[in-house]
Amino acid sequence: MLDHEYTTKEIFQNNFFHDWRKEMTSEEQEIIKDLDKCDFGEIHKYFVDKNEARKALPKEEKQKLKEEADKIQEEYGYCIMDGHREKIGNFKTEPPGLFRGRGEHPKMGMLKKRIMPEDVIINCSKDSKIPEPPEGHKWKEVRFDNTVTWLASWTENIQNTLKYIMLNPSSKLKGEKDWQKYEVARRLKDVVHTIRAQYRKDWKSKEIKKRQRAVALYFIDKLALRAGNEKEEGETADTVGCCSLRVEHIQLHPQLDGQEHVVEFDFLGKDSIRYYNKVSVEKPVFKNLQLFMKNKDPSDDLFEHLNTTFLNKHLQDLMDGLTAKVFRTYNASITLQEQLKALTNPEDNVAGKLLSYNRANRAVAILCNHQRSIPKTFARSMQVLQEKIDAKKKQVEEAQEEVKKAEDEFKDTKDSKAEVNVEKKKKLLKRLEEQLARMNIQATDKEENKQIALGTSKLNYLDPRITVAWCKKFGIPIEKIYNKTQREKFAWAIDMAGEDFEF
Repeated sequence: MLDHEYTTKEIFQNNFFHDWRKEMTSEEQEIIKDLDKCDFGEIHKYFVDKNEARKALPKEEKQKLKEEADKIQEEYGYCIMDGHREKIGNFKTEPPGLFRGRGEHPKMGMLKKRIMPEDVIINCSKDSKIPEPPEGHKWKEVRFDNTVTWLASWTENIQNTLKYIMLNPSSKLKGEKDWQKYEVARRLKDVVHTIRAQYRKDWKSKEIKKRQRAVALYFIDKLALRAGNEKEEGETADTVGCCSLRVEHIQLHPQLDGQEHVVEFDFLGKDSIRYYNKVSVEKPVFKNLQLFMKNKDPSDDLFEHLNTTFLNKHLQDLMDGLTAKVFRTYNASITLQEQLKALTNPEDNVAGKLLSYNRANRAVAILCNHQRSIPKTFARSMQVLQEKIDAKKKQVEEAQEEVKKAEDEFKDTKDSKAEVNVEKKKKLLKRLEEQLARMNIQATDKEENKQIALGTSKLNYLDPRITVAWCKKFGIPIEKIYNKTQREKFAWAIDMAGEDFEF
C-alpha cells in the first residue's frame, strides 16, 4: 500500500503500528519501536515485481489462469434459488489487509484479520448439499433461514459489522427488490405535496417535538440529507445524519452573500465524507433553528426530541412503506428526470447528449453529496487528453488549408476530377471536426467530474427506467451509459420502460 497517500497520514501510521506491535514476538517488540525507522521497500518491490511478472505472462499462461478462475466461479459462483440457477455476487471473503475506510476514517490503518471458517455462518436449505469447510475446520454455524437473502455471513473485526455473501445484482430477487424500491418512491410523488403542506404547518406547532420533526423533514426533503442512525458510543467515526446533528454542525446567518436566512452546514456524513453546504431556508425554519439552539452548548443535540425511529414512524403514518431514505431516492430520480428534460438538445450529436446526461447525473450526485477525492492520475490524464486535442486542432487546420487549395484548383480548372477532390477533402475535414468536438466534450466532462462520484447515484438512487426511456427517445445506445454488469442488474428496467416512461 506504499503507493497510496493513506500511508502518509499520521492516523493511518499510528493505527497500523499499534496493531502490528500486537502481532510481534516479544523480541521483535524490543527491537522495533519506531515506524519511521522501518523500511518496507524490499517487500514492496517483491509485490511490484510479482505483479509485473503476472502482466508479462505469455498468452497461453494467462489463458490457463483464466480457466482456473472460471472453474472456481463455476463451482462456487452459483446457487439454486426457488428452482432457478442464480449467480452469486461476491463469493470470496476479503483477504487480510489494512483497513482504509472512506473519507477521513478514524480507524484507517488498522489490521483486517483473516476470516476463518470458524467465523462463517452458512445459510442454505435443509435438503441442499452443504458446502464443505476446508479440511480440519468447521463452520461457525449452518442455518436454514428462508426469510433472509444472504447465503453466508461473518463479522469483520474493525467495525464489528456483519458482512454478507449475497446474490448477484442481476438476480431475479434483487431485480424485484430494486423495482419495488423505485415504485415506493414513485408513490411518494402523489402524496409529497400533502406531506410538505403538513410539515410547513408543523413549523408553528405548540409541541417542540413536532417542530423539530418538521424542520428535520424539511432538510431531508430539500437537501436529501440522510436521517442518521443512533450509534454505539465511541464505536465508529463521529459521523452524523439529520436527526443526530449537533449545535456545532450548523451556523445561522441572517444575511450572507446577498441571501437571507442562510444555514451553513459542516459535518461528517456517511463514510466520513464531509458535508459542507450553505443554504437559504424559509424564514420559519430559520426562526425554529434559532429557538432549538438557544442556551445550548456546541456539543448538544440540535434536535434533542427527535430520533430516526420516531421520524420513520410518522412517515409510515403518512404513506405506507415511506422512510426517510425514500425521499432521497424520490428527489434523486425526479431531479434526473427534470434535468434531462431541461438539458437535452435533440439537435446534439450522441457525444453532446451524453454530456447532458452526465450533467444531469452530476446535479443528482451534488444533491446527494457523492464526492470523491481528485484521482491521483487526473492531472496526467488531462494533460494527455489536452495534447491529443492540440494535435487534432492542427489536423483540422491543415485539412481546412487542403479544402481551400482544392476549391481554388476547381475554380481554375472546372474539372470533374477536381470537384470530386473538393468533396473528398470536405468529408475528411468534417470527420476531423467531429472528432475534435468529441474530444472537447470529453475534456469538459472529465474536468466537471473530477470530484464527483457519479456511480453511487446511478446504481442506487436513480430509477433506471428514466435513463432507459431517455436512451430510447433520443436513440442513444444503452451501453453508452450502463456497462455489461449494470445492464444485467437493470435488465428488468430495459424490458419494462418505453420512451414515454415518466417517473
